[in-house]
Amino acid sequence: MTDPHSSSPVSKSLEQGLYIVATPIGNLGDITLRAVDILQRCDVIACEDTRVTGKLLSHLGISKRMRRYDDHSEEGARRELIDAARAGSVALVSDAGTPLVSDPGFRLVRDAREAGVAVTTLPGACAAIAGLTLAGLPNDRFLFAGFLPVKQKARGEVLQELGAVNTTLIFYETGPRLVKSLDAIAADMPDRRVAVARELTKLHEECRVGSASELVAHYTDHPPKGELVLLIGPPSDDAPVGDPDELLREALETMSPSKAAGQVAKASGLDRKSLYSRAVELKAQ
Repeated sequence: MTDPHSSSPVSKSLEQGLYIVATPIGNLGDITLRAVDILQRCDVIACEDTRVTGKLLSHLGISKRMRRYDDHSEEGARRELIDAARAGSVALVSDAGTPLVSDPGFRLVRDAREAGVAVTTLPGACAAIAGLTLAGLPNDRFLFAGFLPVKQKARGEVLQELGAVNTTLIFYETGPRLVKSLDAIAADMPDRRVAVARELTKLHEECRVGSASELVAHYTDHPPKGELVLLIGPPSDDAPVGDPDELLREALETMSPSKAAGQVAKASGLDRKSLYSRAVELKAQ
């Protein structure tokens, strides 16, 4: 029998189950020894794109049967992988980084656990965490929210909702959409420190920090490519907050209780729901 948590295998076979395997986000040297071991000994690899994973396997000198799996795969494909994990060993990888972090796999892991299939995770590279370590923003707590919506209204609603949370916010974004997202942040949170981390772990790795408007100016002149990490620092501890009731009364002169609560929440870092309840009370007075 082989201990799937051991750093050195004692046999060629793996315990039956599903293995969640993190892969490099750029530099292929970031693959872990344990990940290489599992990829060498598993029966099948479930991946987003066989061409992308094939390049990684070729680099590692591994020849292995691959099965395409992503969030658009049919339920039948998921059942087949669970059956394969019950009878043998299946490694789940994404194109880059840790599976399930804004990548496919949630439904497969959920259904595998419900079916009584053993699930083992092999941690490794994650773009969100790598970006956080580079940005120099407060990291005692943070909120990862995946990709920002493409449409302007939905993007603004997400920023309004999450902007009230007193923590560092982490998003994934694409190069072509970055400036639009930075414009929205500049309009909604002009005083926040913002960071853009790109080309992570690669030769031209970059993390640029400043106000959203400063970053708009830079990336308008230097359009980035590919996917990147967008981080927004929390409200400044030094920012004057003022009396919440006074701020709400002023906002209620031109806004609905909902919008007034949202605006004051952004400015103060206070809980939006509590502010909304108070705004309704003040409006009724």
